[in-house]
Amino acid sequence: MRGPGAFHWRSKGMRGKVSHSPPGDSQSQWQLPRVSGQLCRVAWGRAPWVLPPSPGRVPVPLCWHDPSFSLQLVKTHNLVTTRNYIFGYHPHGIMGLGAFCNFSTEATEVSKKFPGIRPYLATLAGNFRMPVLREYLMSGGICPVNRDTIDYLLSKNGSGNAIIIVVGGAAESLSSMPGKNAVTLRNRKGFVKLALRHGADLVPTYSFGENEVYKQVIFEEGSWGRWVQKKFQKYIGFAPCIFHGRGLFSSDTWGLVPYSKPITTVVGEPITIPKLEHPTQQDIDLYHAMYMEALVKLFDKHKTKFGLPETEVLEVN
Repeated sequence: MRGPGAFHWRSKGMRGKVSHSPPGDSQSQWQLPRVSGQLCRVAWGRAPWVLPPSPGRVPVPLCWHDPSFSLQLVKTHNLVTTRNYIFGYHPHGIMGLGAFCNFSTEATEVSKKFPGIRPYLATLAGNFRMPVLREYLMSGGICPVNRDTIDYLLSKNGSGNAIIIVVGGAAESLSSMPGKNAVTLRNRKGFVKLALRHGADLVPTYSFGENEVYKQVIFEEGSWGRWVQKKFQKYIGFAPCIFHGRGLFSSDTWGLVPYSKPITTVVGEPITIPKLEHPTQQDIDLYHAMYMEALVKLFDKHKTKFGLPETEVLEVN
């Protein structure tokens, strides 16, 4: 895959540079460390994430071709192509199906609803160490959720970029269960700092029904099961969940196919963010508070449209 311009990468302490200059140019080559023994490791799972010229679209998962499923992307405001954006996606759910299907496939025609906007769904960097999986993810415009990649997209890839970050991450997935609307956000401020450093507008996004498509065994705080999950989360980056959906051929059996529940992803109004090269903690706290307020308002405005009672409250942890 070819990408515009050049960018730097790091892997296991190594540093290199990739350039996509025309053939014959002195810079049109891999400038790799002069350690031949590392070449195989670089090729298999350690290669950098290369930015495609524009996000591709991976095939829509087969389950979404089932007419009993309902997947919807709701646009509430226009996004101008002269700005860059960071979408905060909530909640994580078990697999983040709404984030994947809406922003990495054309299941809901995201390119038509937001013309000129290039969405990049950010996921764990560890996924890009596995050959084949890495190429599959890249084909859908999916990128690692790390600072170097996001800095590149927001500073060297022009305007009209939208980075989708599932803010709650692994911690939020542990509390995912049907009937519960809760987000892990109160102490998640890194995405706000990135937005301030690049002047990228923040867009609150909530998926109604994301927690309904799988059932999970919830381990109580202090239990051995929760201890194991937190250790995995700390050292590996994800938390193993014991969950199930429906069977492939019958809803009366257990399997990994999501239950036939609607997922409706509502994209809220952008919050204009100034560009501050060195934002203070006060700046970060201010815009983080504005974002939390906007997310709660988005939830309250749309909850009754998608099957929730007026009394339902979004739990912000």
